Amino acid sequence: MEALKGLIFDIQGFSVHDGPGSRTLFFLSGCPLRCEWCANPEGLELRQRILFSPQKCKHEKNDCIRCIEACPNKAIKLTQDQEIPLTIEHAICKDCQVHACTEACYNEAIRLSGKWMAVSELIKVTKRDRTYWEGKEGGGVTFSGGEPFFQKEFLREALKKCKEVYIHTAIETTAYVPTEDFLEVMGYVDFAFIDLKHMNKEKHIEKTGIDNTLILENIKALAKSDWKGRVILRMPVIEDYNDGDKNIIEMAAFMNDVGLFEVNILPFHRMGDSKWKQLGKVYKYKDYEPTSIEKLEHIQDLFLDQKIACYVGSEVFY
Repeated sequence: MEALKGLIFDIQGFSVHDGPGSRTLFFLSGCPLRCEWCANPEGLELRQRILFSPQKCKHEKNDCIRCIEACPNKAIKLTQDQEIPLTIEHAICKDCQVHACTEACYNEAIRLSGKWMAVSELIKVTKRDRTYWEGKEGGGVTFSGGEPFFQKEFLREALKKCKEVYIHTAIETTAYVPTEDFLEVMGYVDFAFIDLKHMNKEKHIEKTGIDNTLILENIKALAKSDWKGRVILRMPVIEDYNDGDKNIIEMAAFMNDVGLFEVNILPFHRMGDSKWKQLGKVYKYKDYEPTSIEKLEHIQDLFLDQKIACYVGSEVFY
């Protein structure tokens, strides 16, 4: 097990919005989907990523070029733009193994996203946080991403170890994984949020790059299995994509058919914009407005009319 390591691009403690009680979140790198609105683009690939924050760069103030001098591949160059003084050729960085630029930057303008961890290291973090879970609200560990199942062997072993030491487990997943693997690993999960971006196959492909057939099959298989956990479907509300009445009613009908009765709708936000910029990419949804209260309430009413409990944003009933 010590030889098996997972790539974790973020760890957050004391979260109260990602499962029951206070939780420690592990964000696993790698995802088969390419959602255009993704808020965690640094976790899309199963590799460490270089992020550049121009506002932290001190080149304009003191002519610092430490990162340029440190880069063995000459991937970092100066620009004539005072707001964005450096440009990084991320295609060159892709195969870099030393990441000397991140060590050379004292101001953390250039940083490395992602750390390889053994399961034992992950458990050590959970034991550190466990003291804060033991009040009346409880708590545990939540695996998110990226897509946790993209590193399914590491995920399986981490979940097994959590259960051995009586830690409550939760997952946030797209469920895009072979059904046999999905059901096996879910056997170690107590609580699940499963994303469902759109009911229509072609529309799902349009904005995520994959169709939803396997996702729907896995949701149905889990609902019909003897799994003892609790699952809540999740849908990010994306304007002019999945927020129409037809999609909502079809989703409610699917849920009633498979025997699931809880959904969590997430208002759109632009929090991913800065991360896309730090990766040198353009965020396609940078001009979209946050979802209106009126739209969220309308969608909630549609679900309620179909006998589906609908939680808005972080207001989930645990």
